[in-house]
Amino acid sequence: MTDLRIRAATSGDLGAVLAFWKAAAEGTSISDDRGGVDRLLATDPEALLLAELDGELVGTVIAGFDGWRCHLYRLAVHPERRRRGIGSALLTAADERFLRLGGRRADAMVLVRNESAQHAWRAAGYQPQEQWRRWVKPLTDDGP
Repeated sequence: MTDLRIRAATSGDLGAVLAFWKAAAEGTSISDDRGGVDRLLATDPEALLLAELDGELVGTVIAGFDGWRCHLYRLAVHPERRRRGIGSALLTAADERFLRLGGRRADAMVLVRNESAQHAWRAAGYQPQEQWRRWVKPLTDDGP
C-alpha cells in the first residue's frame, strides 16, 4: 500500500475523525467528542494516529502513553478498506511510537462482541488476558 500515509492528528482533523468513528468504529465512549479528543491532543499531541490513502481518512488508532504503560484505543479502519493492511500499519506505527517513548508492553481495549476486531488483534500478536476485568466509574453525568 504505497500511498498509505500515517501521521499524527491535529486539531483541524477532529471533525473528520469524529465523523469517521461514527461510520467505522464499534461503539462510542464518553470521551468520543470534540472536547475529549481536544484534551487528548493537548495532553499528548502525537497520540492520535491517522491513516490516509490518497488524502482520504481510512483509519485511526490512539496510541496513548502515560509514562509507564502503553494503551491502544480506537483502532478503526473504514469498512470498505478493511483487510488491506491499514490496521497493521497503524499498529506498527503505534509500536514504533511506544518504543521511542520507552514503552515495554502495550494493551488494547477490545469489545467482547466485536469478533472481527478480536481476530485483527490476535493477528497483530495480541492476546486476551482473561484474568483481568475492566472497572469503570463515570466522573460526570455524561454517560457510562
